[in-house]
Amino acid sequence: MIDVSIVLTVYNAESYIEGCLDMITGQTLRNIQIICVDDGSTDNSSQIIEQYAQKDDRIVLIREKNAGAGAARNRGMQEATGKYILFLDCDDFYEPEMVEKAFRRAEEEQAEIVIYKSDQYNMDTEEYVYEKWAMIEWALPPYEPFNRRQISTNIFRAFVGWAWDKLYLREFVMKNDLKFQEQRTTNDALFVFSALVLAERICTVSEILIHRRVDTRDSLSKTREKSWDNFYHMLLALRQMLKDHGLYTEIEKDYINYALHFSLWNYNTLAEPTKTKLREKLLGEWYDELGISARPEEYFYNEYEYGQYKDMLNFTVEKQ
Repeated sequence: MIDVSIVLTVYNAESYIEGCLDMITGQTLRNIQIICVDDGSTDNSSQIIEQYAQKDDRIVLIREKNAGAGAARNRGMQEATGKYILFLDCDDFYEPEMVEKAFRRAEEEQAEIVIYKSDQYNMDTEEYVYEKWAMIEWALPPYEPFNRRQISTNIFRAFVGWAWDKLYLREFVMKNDLKFQEQRTTNDALFVFSALVLAERICTVSEILIHRRVDTRDSLSKTREKSWDNFYHMLLALRQMLKDHGLYTEIEKDYINYALHFSLWNYNTLAEPTKTKLREKLLGEWYDELGISARPEEYFYNEYEYGQYKDMLNFTVEKQ
């Protein structure tokens, strides 16, 4: 059996794809499957991947119409045959032992999820910044493996809802029918948080194994202007997942606190006029639907976030 299937999403990545494939094919764990899903690229990404595939039979190229990273990852999962599965983005870069260290840790602990550390690489300043918020170490138990019940903070804040710093047992993913949302942005959080909630055996690697490239000229913020409501659809789907598994009553407080946090993060990072549009939706409908409006101040973990929520309410009243 293949040890790890790597699903690599690719979209107009000719600037990065050669270096990315060099790092993946050069991983110290050799028994891997490399599934490259080209999400409708209009540049030479596919041609470059084809050239690599001719020299390395571990590489599989799948061409799809442009439908976003969520759809591409779901398509890649269909081809995965490894014991474990890993989802990567082609503009990041990786330590040469990343896959092997995550795989060995999973095998040692019979883990369903292995989470490792990451940092940001700022392309303007060429500086590395450790992403300490991606793994809240003080909240984790002093033993491994663990599950959500042993984490001493909000389960949705202990780790970030991105997929690429986590190795997953494929059997666990298939058994729970985990899928990525096929929407423009916030398409991996449902998959990640569902996995973290359902897993009984989670462990970590206390090393930085992946470097996330950050370009201040990136168009992600502009993309979010067009998909400003995607986070809300994720929150609704996450709540439904919790209810389907009979877990919502147990995790409701964590969920509602995270819903407030994530809605404020989206609000604070949007530009006008989309920001006003989102505020009106939150106050007019969504805070009620998410169960936030019905809760008293002492229900919320973060005083600052609750304060901003109240300021939004007061702003609307004053305006009226």
